[in-house]
Amino acid sequence: MSLEMGTWSGVRWGQIRTGTERRHELRFSGMKLTIRLPYHTRFGQMIFLCGDHPWFGDARPLHFVEGELWEVMLDLPDTGRPEKPVSYYFLVLDEDGSAREDFGGGRSLNLSALPPGHTIIVDSWTDFGAVENVFSTEPFTHVLLWRPHENANAAPANATHEFHVKAPLLGQGQTICLLGSAPALGGWNTSAPVLLQRDSGNGDFSARVDLSAGPFPVFYKYGVYDVEKNAFVRYEDGANRAAPGGQIIMHDGSARLPSAPWRGAGVAVPVFSLRSERSFGAGEFLDLPLLADWARQAGLKLIQILPVNDTSATHSWRDSYPYAAISVYALHPLYLNLDALAGPEHAPLLASLASERRRLNALPALDYEAVMKAKLEFARTIFTKQRKKTFASPEYHDFFSHNEHWLAPYAAFCYLRDKFDTADFNHWPEHRSFDAKEIRALAKRDTTARHEMDFHAFLQFHLHTQLRAAAGHLHERGLILKGDMAIGVHPHGADVWQQPELFHTDMQAGAPPDAFAAKGQNWGFPTYQWPRMKQDGFAWWKKRLSQMSCYFDAFRIDHILGFFRIWSIPRGAVEGILGYFVPAIPLREEEFAARDIAFDRERFTRPFVTDDVLREIFGDRAEAVKKEFVNAGADGMYSLKPAFAAQRDVERHFASMDAANRDKTLKEGLFDLISNVLLIEAPGGGYHFRLGMEHTPSFRRLDPDTQRRLMDLSVDYFYRRQEDGWRREALEKLPALKRATNMLICGEDLGMVPACVPAVMRDLGLLSLEIQRMPKALNAHFSRPADAPYLSVVTPATHDMSTIRGWWQEDRNVTQDFFNQELGQSGPAPAECEVWINQEIVRQHLDSPAMWSIFQLQDLLGMDEALRNPDPASERINVPAIVHYYWRYRMHLTLEALAAEKPFTELVENMVRQSGR
Repeated sequence: MSLEMGTWSGVRWGQIRTGTERRHELRFSGMKLTIRLPYHTRFGQMIFLCGDHPWFGDARPLHFVEGELWEVMLDLPDTGRPEKPVSYYFLVLDEDGSAREDFGGGRSLNLSALPPGHTIIVDSWTDFGAVENVFSTEPFTHVLLWRPHENANAAPANATHEFHVKAPLLGQGQTICLLGSAPALGGWNTSAPVLLQRDSGNGDFSARVDLSAGPFPVFYKYGVYDVEKNAFVRYEDGANRAAPGGQIIMHDGSARLPSAPWRGAGVAVPVFSLRSERSFGAGEFLDLPLLADWARQAGLKLIQILPVNDTSATHSWRDSYPYAAISVYALHPLYLNLDALAGPEHAPLLASLASERRRLNALPALDYEAVMKAKLEFARTIFTKQRKKTFASPEYHDFFSHNEHWLAPYAAFCYLRDKFDTADFNHWPEHRSFDAKEIRALAKRDTTARHEMDFHAFLQFHLHTQLRAAAGHLHERGLILKGDMAIGVHPHGADVWQQPELFHTDMQAGAPPDAFAAKGQNWGFPTYQWPRMKQDGFAWWKKRLSQMSCYFDAFRIDHILGFFRIWSIPRGAVEGILGYFVPAIPLREEEFAARDIAFDRERFTRPFVTDDVLREIFGDRAEAVKKEFVNAGADGMYSLKPAFAAQRDVERHFASMDAANRDKTLKEGLFDLISNVLLIEAPGGGYHFRLGMEHTPSFRRLDPDTQRRLMDLSVDYFYRRQEDGWRREALEKLPALKRATNMLICGEDLGMVPACVPAVMRDLGLLSLEIQRMPKALNAHFSRPADAPYLSVVTPATHDMSTIRGWWQEDRNVTQDFFNQELGQSGPAPAECEVWINQEIVRQHLDSPAMWSIFQLQDLLGMDEALRNPDPASERINVPAIVHYYWRYRMHLTLEALAAEKPFTELVENMVRQSGR
């Protein structure tokens, strides 16, 4: 993993001092700290120390000592030491100016605890993408691999040496021990080793020992000790380690122990899709414990959900789309449990909603608007009764103090959205631009505003409390909760209102055309001002991750490709087809000439409209289109009238008509006409190829030689010239994000994947997503779970796809091929996905070497003839090709009924156990 100097996150390269400088010493006091790093370098390479405290500076150079040893010495002041441990890591600068850093996950130093004199830290380099780093993340250290603290030797009062080592995959009752040549290390006596203490924070093992008697160096090794059997198990592999004399801290990386790769299985389901006997027409946070109780019995270790942030922009069913949050911090009131909100004191008030609860809960799908109406009305009733008590509680004060930076602007945004009847702050008569002082003044002088803002803060407090309680219940059951970090935000939300400088509001984020959306996807999100975000070290993202870590142990980065490049669509476009990648090196006119292509700006960048093109798109309606929507030009060419020049213009035209007169076919035909271009002009000059230009009527009317030359240039444009730049983009952002959180990170790397993506994700230790019916290998029909990399998640389907059973019925030719090639069956495939087929597909994923196999709940239920939904089409959560889709799928049985299905639970548990997960 490498990138050019000047782009690595967290380092201001202009302040790095290299060359002949041998040491960097701060003359404050007699206390010294030396950090040593064994690292094999080439001539011309330099190593730097980077940390999150000014004493480390932006990047302090180490100097070469001998052999493979580098070191840096710091003089520390007696006063002003940070109370909390500081983190640090190393960075190697290559002779060509490229740089790479080590992971150092969990590596920290308590400067305030250092004793007087000279302390030496002997450290170790850890590759950023090393597999063992995964086991230092939150889900493993606090839930999945958590063990009670084993017995450890008491530290002597005058310890000289401190040893730290990682060993996450020990067996039950096992701990790490230390043996060595010194008497204090047992003199290699395996019946009297030093037992290390497991750190509750990061899962490391440590011990403090008095080795003042020497002789030095002291040779030692780590071993495994069974505290239940009181017996030594084995030494670590490899040569003896050595510790020098003095006041020493040894950071030894990982113990050299063989271990079988850890693997787990999980279930994925949107919270709104859960159905319990006491929920209110939609799944709620407090339904998650019921799911967790079943999942534990089924041998599962993870529950994955979709984004749960507030999306209330229109107060209509369109807000059911969970990826368009009006705040990346606020939770959605849809998931509020009214019983917990009311509490015993106000429980009788719920009696008036009993019939509505039964009605909504009996519906086969979510009625978003009715559920929101009922919940918000009841929440306002409880707010008037509990407001003073809640706001006086220490729990609320703690919540508010930790979240004021986003909670106050969000609450004000909600008030103004409702007051002016629109979330589009550009249309508000006042407060179009966020001003913290004005909002504080508004809350003081306007009692209505204060009341409304308090209400939204009240809601957020209870949602926070309920989700925290649900996550805690999962942990008690040995399960982790995996969230979903959406790639974008609502263009008219609190985040954009509060910090507009972080967003390109004149562009729309989306995805290029693919097999699931032939015209691409336009999500409508503003794109990010990455250079501006980089200026403050990606603070907005780090705060976002900090908020997510309140609830989640792991998370999925939605569309991780957006951190390499984003599909950017001009505001005038409706469909994603008219987008282009940003950043991207645009084409220049001279490049066309260099390939003997006669460049014609008008021909290549404007919709190509002729009589035969109009007939091709509109058929018998071509003449009517000519009269209403285009102007005639010279040489049989036409141009769109100014009122219909952009897709947004066309959309507004048809939206203004009565519903009965709206002609969807005509509108989409005009969209196709507008997108009948070969190139898109870049705002800063140059041109981008329109993706899929070879399928346009415009391209088909070029001569064959020009077609060939344009296609050759487009292959270079899309698949060669951009790769290095996209790699650099990702390496500016993703390492900073990974370093900012201890959650396990998974990336959704689907779609048009740049060639640089797999290596970057592997080098950063980010889990990839592998889907059987979306192979990443060229010319492959399917990927095989058995071939998935270890650091990955395998799944038969995501929320954007049909379920196993739904997919089986979509294309007979595809399922026939799968039946014969992937299932190894002869003869014709069954018309429906029979139970045994569903089970076999699940089993293939469970048997995969991937760290995680995660299944939609629908795909697990499909393994049981009695439990599977009679209508597989109703189980689909989203159809990406439909711009405004109603996200409303709900389980067809309750969680209580699922828990009672013992044979099914045993089936899942047996399959999981037999797979070794």
